[in-house]
Amino acid sequence: MAVAAALARCPRLVAASCPLHTGPRSWAGHNRWSKVKNVKGPRDAARSRLFQRLGMMLRTAAREGGPDPALNAQLANVVEQCRANNMPKASIEAAIHGVERSAATARLLYEARGPGGLALLLEVLTDNPRRSQHDVRLILTRHGGTMAEGARHSFEQKGVVRVGPRDLQGHPVSLEAALEAALEAGAQDVCPEEEEEEEEEPALKFICEASALQTVRERLEAAGLRPLAAAVEYLPRDRVTLPEGTREQAGRLLQALGDCPDVVCLYHNIQ
Repeated sequence: MAVAAALARCPRLVAASCPLHTGPRSWAGHNRWSKVKNVKGPRDAARSRLFQRLGMMLRTAAREGGPDPALNAQLANVVEQCRANNMPKASIEAAIHGVERSAATARLLYEARGPGGLALLLEVLTDNPRRSQHDVRLILTRHGGTMAEGARHSFEQKGVVRVGPRDLQGHPVSLEAALEAALEAGAQDVCPEEEEEEEEEPALKFICEASALQTVRERLEAAGLRPLAAAVEYLPRDRVTLPEGTREQAGRLLQALGDCPDVVCLYHNIQ
């Protein structure tokens, strides 16, 4: 699940003006500043964190499989994610070709439990594993969670191909058409993306066996759909329903973990 997109939701502010108004205009300026502070500021911060994580993912993929996306499927998938999130081309290329100058990065998977017994998996990329483990453990402790072996059993690895809501010709993709495409491509299921900005059309998630990820992605593109990203992810086997108070505490924990720069992917099983 992509946690950075869910952190910057805020109601859209709409300003109305009247040519007959001759009174003070200080409130108009105040409203514009409020929008910058309350909407643009958090979104820019979330965008910066996202680009930081994507850059680290690019460097790690390039180090593990080489700098050519045509010969490195993992790198090609990350590049797709970067483009889908409008990361500048220069930043993508700088991250890929800056591998030799960057510190070695470790890829880690932390298991944890949160409020109400919810299960958490955290994918971490870091050049300092001891620091990252300390930071994550501290966040968990502050928000009613703990490191816990066995949380991984609440998830299963699946291939997930995210496809844009419109096809390559710009036409909307209906759920019926997506289901038909899923059958033809060999995917097991398709559903709308859960966490999207309110003003955007939701992407579609095609779920398949991890070993079939690249094949399903290629077949969906051949069918005229527009893949945004393809990756192996951890999907919950069963979801848990938390009571309101516990759910709010869990939400604060997820937000704090999402703000941790070393956490690149965060999976949970909340309904």
